[in-house]
Amino acid sequence: MLLLFTDLDATLLDSDTYSWEPARPAIDRLRAEGIPWVFVTSKTRAEVEFWRRATGNTHPYIVENGAALYVPHGYFPSPLPNSRPLDGWDRVEWGTPYLRLLAALRGASEKSGCRVRGFHDMTVAEVAAETKLPLEQAGLARMREFDEPFVVLDPDRGSGLLQAIQEEGLHCVSGSRFLHITGSNDKGAATRFLRQSYEDAHGPVTTVGLGDSFNDLSLLENVSMPILIRSPHSHELSKLVRRAQITIAPGPEGWNRAVLDVIAQHVTQAAGSSPAGPDQR
Repeated sequence: MLLLFTDLDATLLDSDTYSWEPARPAIDRLRAEGIPWVFVTSKTRAEVEFWRRATGNTHPYIVENGAALYVPHGYFPSPLPNSRPLDGWDRVEWGTPYLRLLAALRGASEKSGCRVRGFHDMTVAEVAAETKLPLEQAGLARMREFDEPFVVLDPDRGSGLLQAIQEEGLHCVSGSRFLHITGSNDKGAATRFLRQSYEDAHGPVTTVGLGDSFNDLSLLENVSMPILIRSPHSHELSKLVRRAQITIAPGPEGWNRAVLDVIAQHVTQAAGSSPAGPDQR
């Protein structure tokens, strides 16, 4: 069985326009082949629900940098370990509560003398300006539960801020646009958990992961086939995930070609022929 995990921003979604249309051929092929494709993102549950409806995704998803997993109730033969029902979903949580993160970020900022500006400090209009999102989606992006995106206003004191966050027992990861303060959760741990659920239900799986940023590292390290979507950081990231392939194009164009090639390879292998390698440079 083939199982695909994918980031959203600057991966399936264009970094400027948030369009996913160039990836439609690959998404159509995933549906035709019955291959699950799972969103693994820093976005909120509200945002992911929007993108699931837009793209027609019906599979589980992982939000806020591995803080929580949502699985449609009845998707697997039995409920997941440590899950609880919520509005037709089985939810598993690993994240640190949002208010705890806000307090820690504020304390780390004061301790280090490094000013920061997080989503909590911004209006919906300001989040829209920072992210290039429409106002409605910017509002969804502020509905956070386990992760606070922020920008550093005093870069020369940034290292002190990171140290102060670590002293709070928390973590800071870099996404496509923002730094994120999180708990001990990450995309890789959530991916491993969900992969095991698929294996328990369907037997051995081959996993593919697609991402573009440093907060995707743990995801890419925990899949059979890591694919880096081309970005200003892709070659630096490739040194950290040496098995990773880098797409020729960025965003949904690169995603589309890579996924189509992986599916072709999977189908060829299933037919017992020599596989063709995925699109890479």
